[in-house]
Amino acid sequence: MNRPEAVSRRAFLTAVGAAGLTGAAGCGGHGADPAPPPAGTPAAAPARQTAIVRPAPATTLLVAYDVEAVDRAGLATALRAVTTRIADATATVAVGASLFDRRYELTAPRLLTRMPAFRADLLDPDWCHGDLLVQVSADDPERPAMLLGRPVPGLRERWRMEGFHPPGGSGVRNLFGFREGAGNPDPTDDELMDRLVWVRPGDDEPAWCVGGSYQVVRLIRLAVPTWEAEPVADQERVFGRAKTGGAPLGRHHEADEPDYAADPDGRLISLDAHIRRANPRTPESERHRILRRGYSYRRTGRGAGAEDVGQIFICFQRDVERGFATIQRRLAGEALERYTLPFGGGYYFLLPGGTGEGDYLGRPMIESA
Repeated sequence: MNRPEAVSRRAFLTAVGAAGLTGAAGCGGHGADPAPPPAGTPAAAPARQTAIVRPAPATTLLVAYDVEAVDRAGLATALRAVTTRIADATATVAVGASLFDRRYELTAPRLLTRMPAFRADLLDPDWCHGDLLVQVSADDPERPAMLLGRPVPGLRERWRMEGFHPPGGSGVRNLFGFREGAGNPDPTDDELMDRLVWVRPGDDEPAWCVGGSYQVVRLIRLAVPTWEAEPVADQERVFGRAKTGGAPLGRHHEADEPDYAADPDGRLISLDAHIRRANPRTPESERHRILRRGYSYRRTGRGAGAEDVGQIFICFQRDVERGFATIQRRLAGEALERYTLPFGGGYYFLLPGGTGEGDYLGRPMIESA
């Protein structure tokens, strides 16, 4: 946490206009995929929180809580209250590793851990982790805060962060001006989501986890003044894509695949470009794909008139180590690193969905322990 390189990065970002360290941000393993059930064996579809595969609304609010309930019954009461409050909203509920201490004697998802600090991180404990993570999204910017504005009995708020998709232009763009979501797996492809995102029978997880997913949240401060001082050509080299249309450099369309085999020395797309590090397009890297569902944030910092801006990186996968963590290690030393500062977030497990009226999110977890 106090590594010299981390401290120097903080000084650098402060010098170029980043606000003080108070904000929120984005951070798992199965081996081979489990064998499918025998042919002709019908399988009931597991209950899922399908908000993560539906079109993302314009605004979002994430609130992490610490649970103060004294026993499992109190935890169930808190989960019922949260489920009721978000019943008609585009919302999700996930649990953190800290919920599975000795307090409630719950059976933990096998792969759920606390988010570690990666090479370029300067994590603020006040903006990390939490027993429970609730996310509410809406096109009406006031609706998420309305639903999560009142305290929930048995829960103490740990951190909250509001996010948005910047308006204007085609597609969703981040605050560096580049399009978001290129190369993302298609969330409408059920087979692909089963393979990459949803925990399935045979995944060596507790039975209650089937239908859930591992969620990573990373709060990442962006050094926008420094970035905006760079020529567009240099910005494009950092990402490996054209800023206007989003096509990989040397290609014509955003959906075009970069041909790294024909560019082994990085003359066209640099070896440290973000898209090349994130997905080198090898047969092995196909297993590491994740579903990204991020937002931008903008908030007032500590100093007078200071503004803290950045990215709420959010992703989902069946296995954090195989997905996000592997990709994050590949990104170490990428060109984009000097313009970003991850400072918060955590690893969570997205609970399976409810099964109908009267049910509540987390009930199988509580009743199976």
